[in-house]
Amino acid sequence: MEMLARFLVGQPFNIFVVACLFFARYLYLKLYKTQKKGHVIFLVSGLAWLFYALWEWLIKVKTPEADIRVDLLLIWPVLLVLLIWAVISSLKND
Repeated sequence: MEMLARFLVGQPFNIFVVACLFFARYLYLKLYKTQKKGHVIFLVSGLAWLFYALWEWLIKVKTPEADIRVDLLLIWPVLLVLLIWAVISSLKND
């Protein structure tokens, strides 16, 4: 968990890369797969990760001394659910 926190907390670029991966998967499914079902979750997940990247950038710019991040108790479970949903959707569609 600590390694995940080091990778994500205070690292908006890393979070942006994760968002780009979701967007890339969405575009791949939208453009190259004939099946139209199950690709919206990647768009929703990408947008959620993008908003998280923007939020981390805002926290880093406005309050760089923030040590206690209670907001992550709300953000991370939502991102985790979206991630699991996207992985399951990807396994079912491929």
